[in-house]
Amino acid sequence: MAIPPLVFHPDYTYPLPAGHRFPMGKFGRIREVLIEDGIAPASAFISPEPISRAALEAAHTPAYVEAITALALSRAAERRLGLPLSEALVRRARAATGGTLLTARLGLERGLACNMAGGSHHAHPDHGAGFCVFNDVAVAIRALQSERRVARVLVFDLDVHQGDGTAAFFANDPSVFTCSIHCEANYPHQKAISDLDLGLPPNTGDDAYLALVHDTFEALLARVRPDLVFYNAGVDPHEDDALGQLALSDDGLMARDRHVIGACLKAAVPLACVVGGGYGPDLDTLARRHSTVHRAAIALAADRARASAA
Repeated sequence: MAIPPLVFHPDYTYPLPAGHRFPMGKFGRIREVLIEDGIAPASAFISPEPISRAALEAAHTPAYVEAITALALSRAAERRLGLPLSEALVRRARAATGGTLLTARLGLERGLACNMAGGSHHAHPDHGAGFCVFNDVAVAIRALQSERRVARVLVFDLDVHQGDGTAAFFANDPSVFTCSIHCEANYPHQKAISDLDLGLPPNTGDDAYLALVHDTFEALLARVRPDLVFYNAGVDPHEDDALGQLALSDDGLMARDRHVIGACLKAAVPLACVVGGGYGPDLDTLARRHSTVHRAAIALAADRARASAA
């Protein structure tokens, strides 16, 4: 496995109204920079099928799925979502959710796979919020459970914002362990209750953050013994993120991602990576920051392949 499967769909990106603060264009640019920098060839990218309505309704309430697909959200619900509801947004949400499901299936088959989107962890069973339409990780978990592909799942969420929607989906489900390490003072203002919430103060930097990630993740792998890990590799803990408030450096992000991926490879626990949040006006800088998890995955997979061949 020199290059793990990389999942991308052209519908991940579409134009938003001028001045909108959600950097929709970053998703296509992530793929481009990996190709331009010689990290991955175009042939490494696999296109998913958009998620089916049945799969969406196995996780989200049918009424919410209908409101989205029929473009029938109330104005208040659309404001809470933070994105203008449109056919293009629905296509994007279905493609990204299908991408996370494919990433999870490929992770189970090959040990490691990465989506170029995903991590919409503010979407709740009955509503969207915080730029998140469908909770792709929750939908993928329910699909895999229905296929009897997994019995125990760990969601390790390192986006700077608490994964409140994911926590709500699995609040009473002992088969899914949710962990969120986030900035306590950041969105959402009313936190949900994950199985493990670790809220950090603003301006937490590399040393304290990485020590917490190392100690927490190693312990959770041993405690949960998951059949699959979903890793939300949000880059909004970066010191320059527009919505972050933490203070990780570029090297800190790389060390974080290498630790999580490396620990899963060492323990032979299948891993599905999603990109999570990251905000800023410069799409090229932002896309390169997001590509950290893909670069780490590709490098570690290559190291593992060389060690196996030696």
